[in-house]
Amino acid sequence: MSAANPDGRKWAVALTVIIPTFIEVMDTSVVNVSLPHIQGSLNAGVDEVTWVLTSYLVSNAVIIPITGWLASIFGRRNYLLFSIVMFTASSVLCGAAPSLKVLVLARVLQGLGGGGLQPLSQAILLETFPVREHGVAMAVFGMGVVFAPILGPVLGGFITDNWSWRWVFYINVPMGFLAVFMAMLTIHDPPYIRARAVRIDHWGLGLLTVGLGCLQVVLDKGQREDWFESHFIVTLTVIAVVALTTFIIVELRAAHPVVDLRVFRDSTFAAGNVIMFTGYFCLFGSIVLLPLYLQNLMGYTALWAGLVLGPGGLASLMIMPVAGMLMKRGVRPSRLLAVGLTLAAAALTLMSRFNLQVDFFTAAWPRIVQALGMGLFFVPLAAATYVNIPREHMGNATGIFNLLRNLGGSFGVAFSTTVLSQRSQWHQNMLVDRLTPFDKPYQMAVNKIMALTGGDPASFYDRKAALAAVYQETIRQAAMMAFNDTFWLFAWFTAALVPLTFVMRGPRKPAGVVMGH
Repeated sequence: MSAANPDGRKWAVALTVIIPTFIEVMDTSVVNVSLPHIQGSLNAGVDEVTWVLTSYLVSNAVIIPITGWLASIFGRRNYLLFSIVMFTASSVLCGAAPSLKVLVLARVLQGLGGGGLQPLSQAILLETFPVREHGVAMAVFGMGVVFAPILGPVLGGFITDNWSWRWVFYINVPMGFLAVFMAMLTIHDPPYIRARAVRIDHWGLGLLTVGLGCLQVVLDKGQREDWFESHFIVTLTVIAVVALTTFIIVELRAAHPVVDLRVFRDSTFAAGNVIMFTGYFCLFGSIVLLPLYLQNLMGYTALWAGLVLGPGGLASLMIMPVAGMLMKRGVRPSRLLAVGLTLAAAALTLMSRFNLQVDFFTAAWPRIVQALGMGLFFVPLAAATYVNIPREHMGNATGIFNLLRNLGGSFGVAFSTTVLSQRSQWHQNMLVDRLTPFDKPYQMAVNKIMALTGGDPASFYDRKAALAAVYQETIRQAAMMAFNDTFWLFAWFTAALVPLTFVMRGPRKPAGVVMGH
């Protein structure tokens, strides 16, 4: 596919690759709200049913970085068609699963099929659109990647409530057929990518599979298993560290590596990946926190919590095309990126000032600001990161970039839930230490509750109920302060990325120099 494609062909290709990418990304979150229904239907325990999520994430993480290598073996068009077919077929198997074991196996296959869709789509878009329109291409890609995880829980909840959890998987089938049909018509391999025989890097492939698989399980189940208090988590962590460290050494020495890490010689690509990892670390961490705060502390229903998040998704959809057009008109991506990160950091600072009396608008406004910032974050970053990458290495580069994006989100979720839990306990201990019968505010609170409830001060049970109410409020206040602390940390992490944008200065060397081949 060349940059000289007519506009109609160019947009047909864009639509073709966005459809399967959208449903694949949506599948990372659409199942979450269906877990209780799956648990009851398949007679599974709480820990067992979470493997429905973990199995998909593990297989997805393993396949993403080797997408470029697989495309070089089978051909990009063939591999794209195979991925869509495998994803669609395994979706049918998920929906028809008679037991939890079959469902988990089907989710592994679904993750293997869907893992390649994100990097393949990104590489195809970057090659189909001219260099000056890369911002527009990444805006199209970003709209799908950003909006899909927001729509996922809403759509999953609606389908599960009105039909069955099995239809959460069956809805992928018609979209899969459409994607296969369109891919057969519009996608063609460029001259430098043809199905060919390649020496298989067995050591690299094995180490990557073991390392990423163990790492993803650790991130997904660490908080539930109390992290390093669990022998299971400690064992997997050691295996992940050893395997991934050895993998890096092996790949840097291999003549035909399964993942070519030499791409990190380019400082712009390296900085872009650091910014992407940390940016999604903060984004996903805060997205997990906000519904927890609204539902657990503010008493919002799932619907109203979704309405707080919803305007943010719309804000991202509106700003991404604007970012793409600004870049097409010559605005430097690094400047847009700096503005986006500043907005995101400001939004997280506002969230760190939440309290137990905020109204709907006060809760929704920071999320809108954050979404505007992330719209100005993803599009210019994705376009600028690949500026020195030769086209023949684009598949490898997009695989690494998308892997670090996904891992950043997984690390962010694990970090946010862990810090929230630990800070809640710390604040609770600090507050409880001050709750004594000799403390004046404590006495006033107990007496006020007794007066409001009409309790008898001489009654042991009425006084016990008042004390329980004070303790419940103490827990809420401790949790609120923990949310403030965690949002504040994410704000500083995001702000710290702004100086890195100055490293991304655009093309500075001939394409062939980057990879060192």
